[in-house]
Amino acid sequence: MSAIIYIVETLLSLALFVVLARLLLQLTRADFRNPLCQAVVQLTNPLIVPLRRVLPPIGKVDTASVVAVILVAGIEVAIVAALRGGGWPDPLTWLDALALEIAHTLLWTYCYAILIYWLLSFIAPGGYSPLQSVLTSLCEPVLRPFRRFIPPVAGLDLSPLWATIAIQAILILLR
Repeated sequence: MSAIIYIVETLLSLALFVVLARLLLQLTRADFRNPLCQAVVQLTNPLIVPLRRVLPPIGKVDTASVVAVILVAGIEVAIVAALRGGGWPDPLTWLDALALEIAHTLLWTYCYAILIYWLLSFIAPGGYSPLQSVLTSLCEPVLRPFRRFIPPVAGLDLSPLWATIAIQAILILLR
C-alpha cells in the first residue's frame, strides 16, 4: 500500500508543481514564447481554460490559476489523507494541510530553481538557454533583496547561497 501512496502522492505533487509554475511564471511576467513556458501552458490549459470562463482576473492576478493551485493542492491533501487511512480530514485540518502543501511546494520550487540558476551561471555564464531565461524571470525577484544587503565577494555572487539558507530555514519552521 505504501508504494501506491508514494506513486499517487508523487503524481499529484508533480501536478501541483506544474500548476504552481504557471502561476509563478504569470506573476513574474516570464516570456511565454519560451518553449518551457509553452509546455507548462499546454499541460495546465485543460484545467485553467474552463476556470477562466467562470473566474475573471483581478488586476494582474489570474484568479483561474490561483484557484487551480488551490484545487490541485486540496485534491492532493484529501486523496493522500484518505489513502493513509485517516479518512477525509475535517475542514480546519484540511485547510491547514492545504496551506502547508502549497507553501512547501512553493518553497521547494524556489530552492531548486535557485540552485539550478546558480549552477547554470557557473556552467554557461552569459549564455542563453530556454531554461536559463525562465529561471532568470523566476529567481531574480527573490535574489534581488539579498543582493542589496550582501555584496559580491571577489566577483562571486553569494545571494543564491543566502536565499537558499533562508528558504531552508522557513521550511524547517513550517514543520
